[in-house]
Amino acid sequence: MPDEATNIHATAIVVGKTGLLFLGPSGSGKSTLAFSCLAAAKPLGLNAMLVADDRVLIAKRESSIIAECPPSIAGLIEIRYTGIVRIPYVSKAEMHFAILPVDPATADRLPPEDEQIDITDSIQLPLIRLSATSANPLAVITAKIGARLD
Repeated sequence: MPDEATNIHATAIVVGKTGLLFLGPSGSGKSTLAFSCLAAAKPLGLNAMLVADDRVLIAKRESSIIAECPPSIAGLIEIRYTGIVRIPYVSKAEMHFAILPVDPATADRLPPEDEQIDITDSIQLPLIRLSATSANPLAVITAKIGARLD
């Protein structure tokens, strides 16, 4: 029997076949970083889609972590200081990494290697810390995971 989905405050996207779950408090840069990754994927010829912004339903299904969008917010992402925009989306996708926006002024310069984060009591993902002001977050993520996102 699959686990019940838990509603979390996050933004989920998929680039190629890689699911990225952006975590952090309101105003930390989750949506902006996710949107920047989606925008950077297009000129690289990568398929990239929003799963959900602000509210993500997350569940473990067999050995996969699945993010799903509540129907009421499908295809909507809030870009702070710009407003809510409609973009292409998929209703659910497998998640592979958690992204945590950090403030460069207060973050550890070198975070722990192979860091994991608890999403729920039963769900963990590898964690990538990323400057909330990163000029090219998709390039940084790709470098960190050591693989192409296709």
